Amino acid sequence: MNNSMQLSNTFFTGKMIWIPIGLLLFSIIGMIILFIVGASWFDYQQAMRVGVLGCFIILLNILWVTYLFYRFYTQQTAWSKVESDQQESIMCLLDEMSTLAEGDLTIRATVSENITGAVADSVNYAVDALRELVIKIDDTSGRLTRFAQIAEKRISQLSQASTRQSEEISMASSAIAAMTHSIHKVSRNAAASTEVARKSLEISQAGAHTVRSAMSDMVTVREQIQSTSKRIKRLGETSQEVGDIVRLMNDIAEQTNILALNASIQTSSMSGSGRSFERVTDEVQQLAQRSAEASRKIDLLVRAIQTDTQEAIASMEQTTARVVTSSRNAESAGAALDEVEEVSTSLARLIANISDASFKQADMATRVTSTMQSIQEGTLQTEQFSKETTELVSNLNETANELRRSIADFTLTKAGSTK
Repeated sequence: MNNSMQLSNTFFTGKMIWIPIGLLLFSIIGMIILFIVGASWFDYQQAMRVGVLGCFIILLNILWVTYLFYRFYTQQTAWSKVESDQQESIMCLLDEMSTLAEGDLTIRATVSENITGAVADSVNYAVDALRELVIKIDDTSGRLTRFAQIAEKRISQLSQASTRQSEEISMASSAIAAMTHSIHKVSRNAAASTEVARKSLEISQAGAHTVRSAMSDMVTVREQIQSTSKRIKRLGETSQEVGDIVRLMNDIAEQTNILALNASIQTSSMSGSGRSFERVTDEVQQLAQRSAEASRKIDLLVRAIQTDTQEAIASMEQTTARVVTSSRNAESAGAALDEVEEVSTSLARLIANISDASFKQADMATRVTSTMQSIQEGTLQTEQFSKETTELVSNLNETANELRRSIADFTLTKAGSTK
């Protein structure tokens, strides 16, 4: 700071020298002009006073110029010494800074009171800051290299894991696709089974309706057979009554024949007038014989009717028993068909539920397949990103090595100490 003030004062003094010189020249020129002009405009005494005043001014200017020359000389001498000291300080600073250009950050510039003191202090501060920065850069680049190597190793492992995962996902996708195809096939089979169950239900319902109709017809037939059996029984009873009447008529014919025979005997014992009665007796006997013959035929016919009626009654009873058995079997078949209908209904409902579940599973399997494809695509992207990241980390590692090589020329510690 003092050197700067001295330099400023010297510069100011050098400038001030020319001011009195200029005033001195101006005064001399003024005095000459006053002597020339005053001789014609003023009297001699006034001219002398002006001349004395001018000489006095000139003398003062001479003294002032002499003082300024003396001061300028002394300051120039002091400045020469200061400049010499400054040159020596600058050369010393340059010598100390010469190793800095070679990368030696351990140098310390000498801090003095000279003009280079502030510069040396600033240089020391800058070198210290630069040394700390380079040390941090070296440490950071070293850690960055280690981290990059670790990251490269981890990313390589991640890439391998992604590759394995991609292969496993591809296999799983293929298996899920096959499972989806199988589920779709099961779903189609379930739909077909639902249709078959529906048709089976319709058939069982139709069969149950037919059996119920047959049961109703069997009941009607049984009732009709029972009614016919009753009528045949009544016919048998009526034929029995007819047989009794025929037997009565046969008895009457026999008695008429006996009466005719008796009348014939009595007529033979009678004379003349009994011949006409004999013809009547003969006719009565013939009528009795025809009646007896007709009674025998009617008796034979009634017996045949009774035999047929008995056989018809036995057949009707057997038919009635069979109809009852068939009706019971039809009822059992109807109950079985009702159970079959219930089972078919439950089976159709169950198959419908299975079909719905199969369709839902097929839809879920399709979604899972789509999800697995998305996951596989994401895994492939992850694998690609891992490869790109590996390349970036490799480039980062190379950059860190280049950074370390770039600061390897700097000397951060003195010889004999650990770097």
